Amino acid sequence: MAPTTDTKVSRDDIEAKLREIQGEVDETAESAKGAAIAIGAAVAVAVLVLVFVIGKRRGKRGTTIVEVRRF
Repeated sequence: MAPTTDTKVSRDDIEAKLREIQGEVDETAESAKGAAIAIGAAVAVAVLVLVFVIGKRRGKRGTTIVEVRRF
């Protein structure tokens, strides 16, 4: 929208528009924050399970047995 030449933009108009935009940004950020926390928690649990399974498989694979005898 192009402003008409008869009207002037005042400081109050600019502040009102910026507050309106800031409100929309805050709402969007709040809704995205919940989803980000849920996704982060799911990724953390998946990594822990993966590390556990890899460690368990590695432990079952042939372990070295050292036998010490005294003469």
